[in-house]
Amino acid sequence: MVRMGVLGCGRIGQVHAHSIERISQAKLVAVADASPEAAEACARRFGVEVRDTARILAAQDIDAVVIATSTPTHFEMIHAAAAEGKAIFCEKPIDLSSERVRTCIDAIEKARVPFMTAFNQRFDPHFGGVRQRVKDGEIGDVETVSIISRDPAPPPASYIKGSGGLFRDMMIHDLDMARFVLGEEPIQVFAVGSNLIDPAIGDAGDVDTAAVILTTASGRICQITNSRRTTYGYDKRLEVHGSRGMLRVSNVLENLVESAKSTGFESALAQPFFLERFDAAYLAEMKHFVEAVSTGSKPVPDAQDGLRAQLIADAATQSWQERRPVAIPR
Repeated sequence: MVRMGVLGCGRIGQVHAHSIERISQAKLVAVADASPEAAEACARRFGVEVRDTARILAAQDIDAVVIATSTPTHFEMIHAAAAEGKAIFCEKPIDLSSERVRTCIDAIEKARVPFMTAFNQRFDPHFGGVRQRVKDGEIGDVETVSIISRDPAPPPASYIKGSGGLFRDMMIHDLDMARFVLGEEPIQVFAVGSNLIDPAIGDAGDVDTAAVILTTASGRICQITNSRRTTYGYDKRLEVHGSRGMLRVSNVLENLVESAKSTGFESALAQPFFLERFDAAYLAEMKHFVEAVSTGSKPVPDAQDGLRAQLIADAATQSWQERRPVAIPR
């Protein structure tokens, strides 16, 4: 039994708490949040204690922590959890600074504690299935990858200001997915971005519409497009084209009923948002973490995966700002 504490009782913290609740080999012991009201509400929902962060990190009855607080707090919490010998499950990004991520990695390696970066989309049965079939050689050598991510509505500008920007906040999942299915590290990125949806996002120094082209040393290409708005639900698609064929994941719809009339075919909207679309993935990633902690195996994706995605996001941000291709650092 892996005994766990959740730090951060907002939307994503509650998603992870719900996943822990559904895993027989795990037990949620306590939760913490900077807001006492949020912590109490979360504790009531899951029937656990409220403790402050320091008590959870030092607790002898907790083996692992989920860091689901705001990004600026991750750095200190990772160092504190590692010093206490706790296994760590951390929401992305690890930090908005790649150099600070490297410092976190040093602390994790020194403490020799398990660490997992929460790139949940790797655990989606559809995306994971594509990756496995690519690895099995079903479509031959990968040539191009296409990823589309569009949110139903933009977040408030107050969120944008502390998010690190679209490339580090929203697209980072797609950058990790590109690495996941390409089978080769990207070495260069060219990014473009526009402010077409909410002027407040532009005023905050960010874009709400963007595209990138990633290239690898062998010439493989990945194109990614992001938008902060759709009119038809959460739009999340993946296509991998290879020398012997193509694999594609289309949107998951609210239902599979299709009507056919003289005016044409009609189907349901895409599922409303990422919480519904990736419910199975959130559960699967937490099961993987719990199993890794239980067996002493290494959880994947790890801190190095978090760093690689961050470095690509940094290079994409620079490319957009400077309007030129940028080499991705190692």
